[in-house]
Amino acid sequence: MRSISIFGATGSIGESTFDLITRAGGAGAFRTVALTGGRNVARLAEMARVLRAEIAVCADEACLPDLRAALAGTGIETAAGTQAIAEAADRPADWVMSAIVGAAGLVPGLRALRHGRTLALANKESLVTAGPLLMAEAARHGATILPVDSEHSAIFQGLVGEDIAAIDRIILTASGGALRDWPLEALARATVTEALAHPNWSMGQRITIDSASMFNKALEVIETREYFGINPDQIEVIIHPESLIHSMVGFHDGAIMAHLGAPDMRHPIGYALNWPNRQPLPVARLDFAQLATLTFRAPDMNRYPALRLCREVMHIRGLAGAAFNAAKETALDYFLDNRIGFMDMAGVVEDTLDALVSDLRLETDVLSLEKVLGADHLARRRATEIAQNRSAA
Repeated sequence: MRSISIFGATGSIGESTFDLITRAGGAGAFRTVALTGGRNVARLAEMARVLRAEIAVCADEACLPDLRAALAGTGIETAAGTQAIAEAADRPADWVMSAIVGAAGLVPGLRALRHGRTLALANKESLVTAGPLLMAEAARHGATILPVDSEHSAIFQGLVGEDIAAIDRIILTASGGALRDWPLEALARATVTEALAHPNWSMGQRITIDSASMFNKALEVIETREYFGINPDQIEVIIHPESLIHSMVGFHDGAIMAHLGAPDMRHPIGYALNWPNRQPLPVARLDFAQLATLTFRAPDMNRYPALRLCREVMHIRGLAGAAFNAAKETALDYFLDNRIGFMDMAGVVEDTLDALVSDLRLETDVLSLEKVLGADHLARRRATEIAQNRSAA
């Protein structure tokens, strides 16, 4: 029986993964090793009971008594905290979903790779902050990393049977988020509620805000460079409001392979779950007779400064990705708390990068987990100072 673990089980990606696994037979078809979640311990416990997991781990240690109570008498182990999540990743599983949001997903992903199995990577921050480390760890242990972001899954599928050396360009599509049609001058006044009203996708709170600011796409540009190893100049971003083309691969003979599908994360998750085979999935089929148009437009860098900043990060490389992501997460926290404005997020990230370039040597040829975590810590501290100054202004 195939063994699985889901890190970030109670988030939107985790829920979709749970849905697919239960539809495919649940505990009768899979041996679930570990499930981890945040503060929603009631849902985590429910999932653990349904899949008969060996262990359930919540991120917040204060929630452990509730998790223990919810799983009392089931024989399912319980634990809590960052270290417990990392230790759960040391439990061998054939297939591991890495869906913890943010830099917190890096260490569990690295530790899961040591068992030489398959890591379904929905945590884009791992590649952004420590791409070379992650890819080297997979190579060292003969592990497989499968991309779960819809864009990178689309690229991966478009390259099946192709020589990556034949790539001319990769085109990442972006919905543009909830505020894509707002006047530029109005963006500074956008509220959290308005930025969360995504027209196409049903996602978690943080990724939905990142979609509106295009920080999510900026991370994906860096992720594309790290995973596929192509030149940053070969990576393009295009606004595609319908979200039906998930990405495109252009080859040096002029051909372009486009991956189309309904905006449903169960497709890339299901592709990774069943790879290298395909299995029927419960996603809508496109009716091309009913499709009116597919539209595209170039992104406005004044509207989406994150796309400019990610190019600077790729130029610096080294620890710049870790600093960029940490500053972005900190700025997002301040926006969610209504302490800075929507457009202030990019300002916080840019000011943090500028400060760290002068204070810390972000350019380094030798990347280690300790250096990455150190840069993450310093960037969060500096971004907090900058965000507080903007909040007080």
